[in-house]
Amino acid sequence: MKKLISCSVREQMRYTKDELKSRLSCEGPEAERLIRNLKAYGVLKTVKISREQRDLSDLAGEEDLTRAAGEDSFYLFAWVGVIVAAGRVIRVCPKYLRSAAEPLQQMRLVMKVLERYQRSEEQVAELCHGDGEARSFNILAVILFLLRDYYEYGLYTSHGEVVERNGEGEILWERTIDQCLPLVRGGRPYYTELYARRTKEDDADYFRRLHASVLTECSRQLRECRLEELFDLVLVDFPEEATQDFGEREYVLERLRAELGSQFFTRNQILLKTLYAYLAQDEKLGSPGEEGLSLYGTNAFHMVWEKACAAVFRNKLRVPLRELGLSVPLAEGYDGAGTLAELIGRPVWKTQGAVKTAADTLTPDIIAVGQSGGADYFIILDAKYYNLQLEPDRELRGIPGVADVTKQYLYELAFRPFLKAHRISMVRNCFLLPVESVQTKKRGVVCMEMLRGLGLADIGVYLLPVEEVFRHYLADTQMEAAVFLREETC
Repeated sequence: MKKLISCSVREQMRYTKDELKSRLSCEGPEAERLIRNLKAYGVLKTVKISREQRDLSDLAGEEDLTRAAGEDSFYLFAWVGVIVAAGRVIRVCPKYLRSAAEPLQQMRLVMKVLERYQRSEEQVAELCHGDGEARSFNILAVILFLLRDYYEYGLYTSHGEVVERNGEGEILWERTIDQCLPLVRGGRPYYTELYARRTKEDDADYFRRLHASVLTECSRQLRECRLEELFDLVLVDFPEEATQDFGEREYVLERLRAELGSQFFTRNQILLKTLYAYLAQDEKLGSPGEEGLSLYGTNAFHMVWEKACAAVFRNKLRVPLRELGLSVPLAEGYDGAGTLAELIGRPVWKTQGAVKTAADTLTPDIIAVGQSGGADYFIILDAKYYNLQLEPDRELRGIPGVADVTKQYLYELAFRPFLKAHRISMVRNCFLLPVESVQTKKRGVVCMEMLRGLGLADIGVYLLPVEEVFRHYLADTQMEAAVFLREETC
């Protein structure tokens, strides 16, 4: 197999066409084909070249994107993760990673976070990417699923039921009564023989060996693409038995369909379906078809950042009020089973003869509740996936919009009756932005004078060390929210 080319790009970084070709190490028709393919699958976008766009590192919105592409366009990756295409392994790093030219160690952490996020959202491996003509079998996602499934559950085990006379297991009373003669003593029947049902596990069956063969093949493909280190995987190498040794492909697929029909364990069903999808395809990782590619990652890394921040600061938004752990008893009117989210009122629409309440309302990202110095604190947090530019000599960029600022004020207003009823005076309102650093830093504040008049404090702007947040997220441990209580100069 031809050695794959490994390259790195950064999410939302603006590249000219020549810069992109250099990054991807390709030229001529090959480069045009690869760029066209990446655009077709939605991972590569374009914006019109301008001085303003050259200075940007964040995508302001979909309205800034254009389908046009040429010498007058910047190219940017709207994706975080790994792309295998055209003999290349392309690592698309999150936009906050700026210091390292080849941030392999940081990307290993990102891959673990993506896996944890997908599990928490109960997402399954996408077997295909794209729509219509731009549709490709996602061999990388399938390989990763098969290996991780093996690490958790081991090799496939075929579960079957065996009914035995005087055997061990669940007694089948209906069959015993129908087929066995009892001894009657004192008007009560006694059965000297019993039918029982037990589960049989065949450890050397056809599908177990097929599973081992596929895992070995998957490991070999990852090793050839040098991806085992990025995904921090221990590859497997079972005694060689090629998938071709199990029969013609249609014969193997037919046996998989038959086995699937006899299995009722959810894990076995999912595994058999994935094995079927893998064996039904001709593609191998690192040598996809001319127009194909394989992806592992997300085009919505901002949701990963929000999820991680909510987890490490133990979001209490939907926790019952009685479980908030306040230092005082719940006040009258708050002692039901409601949550903080339910304290935010919904719009009420009125017209002659009708009053209607809307289903939706404002929803904050994270509410942190705890004690500091023996008193309760209440902190409203909003995780924003921006690269902040807030320097005296530079233009203001990478900031939350005016709607985000006003909503943060409104959240505090919505909770004010609850805070007053429970005498909570330590209240903070903060934006949380990712940064490559080793400690949390207050970068500044944002305020609106017309809302200051309502007694609302300025909103703190904090830079959070991404690596620390992600390591706590992976370990399911907590970061101390009291750090936002400190009064710091900006």
